[in-house]
Amino acid sequence: MASSKEYLDFILEQLSGLNDVSYRAMMGEYIIYYRDKVVGGIYDDRFLVKPTKSATAMMLSADMELPYKGAKEMLLVDDVDNRDFLRELLDAMYEELPIAKKKK
Repeated sequence: MASSKEYLDFILEQLSGLNDVSYRAMMGEYIIYYRDKVVGGIYDDRFLVKPTKSATAMMLSADMELPYKGAKEMLLVDDVDNRDFLRELLDAMYEELPIAKKKK
């Protein structure tokens, strides 16, 4: 099942307090970038983030879910209505994330 554009728009609105949030469509899903680093994505209308140390610490009871078959597990963000939490989450994760690889 592909993610809806409406859910993407909702998540982007929730993240609108952060500078430099972008996305890229990929096979019916959306990769979410924060300051040019991949933080996670929207898969089947679920906001999943990479399981960094800070994200795991901030969401102790979060479920680990597969974004798609064959992928690594990611953390399900269930508090998507809380803009302050989302801002703190992405800010905390940023330093732990690798720099995105440039396409040739």
